Amino acid sequence: MFKELVLIPTAKILELGGPVVALLILVSIITLTVILFKFFQFAQARVGRHKKLVEAIEMWDENQIEEALQSIDSSLSIFAPIVKEAVTHQTNNHVLRRLNALAELQFVKLESGFRLLDSVAQLAPLLGLFGTVLGMIEAFQSLQDAGSQVDPSLLAGGIWVALLTTAVGLAVAMPTSMALAWLESKVEKERVFLEWAISIIYAPYKKADTIMAVSSYEG
Repeated sequence: MFKELVLIPTAKILELGGPVVALLILVSIITLTVILFKFFQFAQARVGRHKKLVEAIEMWDENQIEEALQSIDSSLSIFAPIVKEAVTHQTNNHVLRRLNALAELQFVKLESGFRLLDSVAQLAPLLGLFGTVLGMIEAFQSLQDAGSQVDPSLLAGGIWVALLTTAVGLAVAMPTSMALAWLESKVEKERVFLEWAISIIYAPYKKADTIMAVSSYEG
């Protein structure tokens, strides 16, 4: 049965499933476009790739100020400007609010589209179920119209066509949910990384020496 369903052409699926399946296919196209865009955006932002920044923070923690600043300047991470500003104003605790605002702006960009993906993951199965209910109603109406001359194949055919919309809804929802979970986990790791970086900058292992080094470097 599943093999037969997979081999059904898209045009035939649209014909059998009706407007609900057509809507689900349209939603799947939009969803796929958003997911591909997010993958491209994450690659451009170098999400999860902060080798230079990690080296810079470790150097900073060891009071290697000049080397740390050079490593920050060579980083292509979207968080490099935030880390640079944190290092430059390390002695000013009031800058933390500004840094948090700058960080949130970056996270808003990374999380854009997440609500759409979440809505698709939740509503696609319900939309498929709605199509199934409509199909079942139609199948039983046909059964009622047949009167005493009931053809079991008519009912069976109507049921499997109705269930087609549920299958399409699940087929849209499951990969969307998996993609969203992966994207959210990446953003959460980025939050942890940035919190770690700023915490180390404002509380380095060699704090007194670092503050003196920054003052001399700025002078």
